[in-house]
Amino acid sequence: MNAELLADCLIPEWHAPPGVRALCTTRSGGTSAPPYDSLNLGLHVGDDSAAVAANRQRLAATLASMGAGRPVFLNQVHGQRCLHLQATTPASPDTPGTPDGYEADACTTTTPGAVCTIMVADCLPVLLAAADGSRVAAAHAGWRGLAGAGGVGVLEEVLKAFRPQEPANTAPAAPEIVAWLGPCIGPAAFEVGPEVRAAFVESLPPAAGCFVPSGAGKWLADLAGLARQRLAAAGVSRISGNDGSAAWCTVGNPSRFFSHRRDRVSGRMAACIWLE
Repeated sequence: MNAELLADCLIPEWHAPPGVRALCTTRSGGTSAPPYDSLNLGLHVGDDSAAVAANRQRLAATLASMGAGRPVFLNQVHGQRCLHLQATTPASPDTPGTPDGYEADACTTTTPGAVCTIMVADCLPVLLAAADGSRVAAAHAGWRGLAGAGGVGVLEEVLKAFRPQEPANTAPAAPEIVAWLGPCIGPAAFEVGPEVRAAFVESLPPAAGCFVPSGAGKWLADLAGLARQRLAAAGVSRISGNDGSAAWCTVGNPSRFFSHRRDRVSGRMAACIWLE
């Protein structure tokens, strides 16, 4: 276990049932040199691979001290695919010997100990749990993945795993789902073009309230607010964590959070969730 890592990470305060555990790392507790200092968990951002491997091992050891298995890292592409993790998820074809590297932007499991993990540095990490403790999931919600197509984005895709697919007249009642939103780029820092606003408003008109004009045809977007709207529209009412305030903004808190928008060359944090 790494005491510095554990002392500074975010432990969600939410409505998850007993037996659901989660954490979100910060930039503290690792071995990487600037500008990746110090707990960079991303192998794809130009950091020394040995330092990243050491950082991932520190996270794995911390999770093990909490009764979890190893974190499974995805190849995130700002899409909507959700990977179902099992106790023995096969090795990814891109990373022989480990299940890391599957192309997906969300993962879910019903297997105790399997750690759903997503990496972020401005995009929004969303952790989800069935209120009956039967399933957990983690999603990487950048604006493209969150918006998706035709109103179906990464959150809608991951929620399908929680709900029976049988005909409604034969399906058991779906369990209530609770959600926690982690740190992301805040509404005072996330300037976007009109195409981003249109991608959300066309499928969910109330999303217009999450955009404020910033001049020259640009808009300031509330990414966490947009995620709350999409979750609420999908029937998730118990949502905790990021409320859009300054303390949650990755751009505005450089000593604690990595931010690609702020630094361009940046490390990655991880949000993890598992069943005991």
